[in-house]
Amino acid sequence: MSTANRSSRSVSAPQGNARQPSRANPAGRIDAAHDPMRGAPVKLVQRAIRGALIAVSILGFGGCGTHRTAVTTAPVARSEVADLTADLAEDDSADVTPYLGELGATSFTTPARGTTLGGPLHGLDAGQLARFNEGRDEFMDEDDVDEGLGPVFNEASCVTCHNAPVGGTTGRVETRFGRAAAGGFDPMELYGGSLLQDHAIGEIPAGAGLFTYAPEVVPAEANVRAGRITTPLFGLGLVDAVPDATFLTLARLEARHTPWARGTANLVTEVSTGATRVGRFGWKAQVPTLHQFSGDAYLNEMGVTSPDFPNENCPQGDCSKLAFNPYPTLNNDGKAVDEFFDFMRLLGPPPRSDRSYFKQSGERVFARIGCTDCHTPALVTGESPVAALSRKQFFPYSDFLLHDMGALGDGIAQGRAGPREMRTAPLWGLGSRSLFLHDGRAKTVNDAILAHGGQGTTARARYYRLNPMSRAALLTFLRSL
Repeated sequence: MSTANRSSRSVSAPQGNARQPSRANPAGRIDAAHDPMRGAPVKLVQRAIRGALIAVSILGFGGCGTHRTAVTTAPVARSEVADLTADLAEDDSADVTPYLGELGATSFTTPARGTTLGGPLHGLDAGQLARFNEGRDEFMDEDDVDEGLGPVFNEASCVTCHNAPVGGTTGRVETRFGRAAAGGFDPMELYGGSLLQDHAIGEIPAGAGLFTYAPEVVPAEANVRAGRITTPLFGLGLVDAVPDATFLTLARLEARHTPWARGTANLVTEVSTGATRVGRFGWKAQVPTLHQFSGDAYLNEMGVTSPDFPNENCPQGDCSKLAFNPYPTLNNDGKAVDEFFDFMRLLGPPPRSDRSYFKQSGERVFARIGCTDCHTPALVTGESPVAALSRKQFFPYSDFLLHDMGALGDGIAQGRAGPREMRTAPLWGLGSRSLFLHDGRAKTVNDAILAHGGQGTTARARYYRLNPMSRAALLTFLRSL
């Protein structure tokens, strides 16, 4: 920060600030010869003026009532203006989209576009739009026992958890449990873990009598219990179209440039091929492809089996209870899973709101305090048979890698993801949400940031030290995503 901006000289009231034309400066222009901050770059002066105007609007004109607090016309100390604008003034050099070239972007890369929140990708052809609409119908459909629902499940339709707006999240909290011991984490599969199904189909005919399926409960032996809210589905077709190599490259770039916040890929099995892939979906990045995510959801959320997931979940881990399953054969031939996949694949990313100067300032603050170390702003897709997904740049604000979040970790291990590790949550669509973090504990974005631990501690500390204007700009930017 320049010495001029830290001086104790005051800016006089507006009347004294008006620049009168003179022979030496007939237009009253600001230049190096006539500016009171002689030698300071004009750009910095202009930025400070804009910051001061924003400060006045935030601090002085918060309401329109008739009993407003009087606004003083006393001179404002230049040091006070400098303090309010210091963080914003330092952000012009911040790289708001790091690593783009290394991740595949070229001068020919075009951005992916949505239509409306919950609507399809821009640029789909008629056949693709038809598939999107058919998939949306399946997404909205409610299954019943005759279609294979249960015997234990969480909800009877996808839309129940993803309808605020369509494709978003309702904030529905699901439960995972397990047991932490010296030898590691036990998902307690013998007790139905780690995912608890909190609904059941209830009483059904069984021979000459009846059998009752009951919802699962967390067993007394469990010493780890975690809540997870359902994740939004916006733009997941773009995420699915990113090559595995891109995520591995991003992990190497983070290790080289920001080793204190480096992420790691969760290498998992693609069930349809048996291949080892980079996980990217789910709170632990435990699912590698969107099609697998669809089949996994049908089985574990609705209890509906399909070709990739042919085996029912044993209620509370007791497989003998499946003897009374009213639909013991394969519940779905894969058509419903494919249709749900089509809906998610062709669902557009959240449209961004208009970008004001204040939001752009917040974006630079976001980069400067280290949020982009994990929340990578932009990624690039690979080749895709869907033109709207092929070689596109998009802005999820996530690296989709695992990071050690310290006490913010949920205590659950999945695949190579340890109890303290969580996938970086994408921030796009943040403005449509009312609950934040994996378990929904945070009711505001501010609370979510302040809850960061582990590898997020440095960015949290920098956020905490921001002045009010910079913090307001950052939060305004995040709500615009």
